[in-house]
Amino acid sequence: MRDTIDLLEAIGSDASLRHAPAQDLADILAMSEATPCLTKAAATGDGDVLADEFGDRPNPPTQVSQVPGWEEEGDDEDMDEPERKDDDKSLPY
Repeated sequence: MRDTIDLLEAIGSDASLRHAPAQDLADILAMSEATPCLTKAAATGDGDVLADEFGDRPNPPTQVSQVPGWEEEGDDEDMDEPERKDDDKSLPY
């Protein structure tokens, strides 16, 4: 059997395969000794069948972190650069 990831990469990089009719792609994959899951996914257009091959692992929930002291709304005046006097010869940094 050929590696499914390699075959998916080949399909993605070749427009003639990427836009081929589902059954034609399934036939090509069968001749290429693709796994039964990949061949079925191509024939049916259902990528969920690949869960059998890659394992049915749900995506972990996304964790949103909050930085202490950070507020979405607020006065941004403090974030402006300090005003300089025209006669101030110091460097701005």
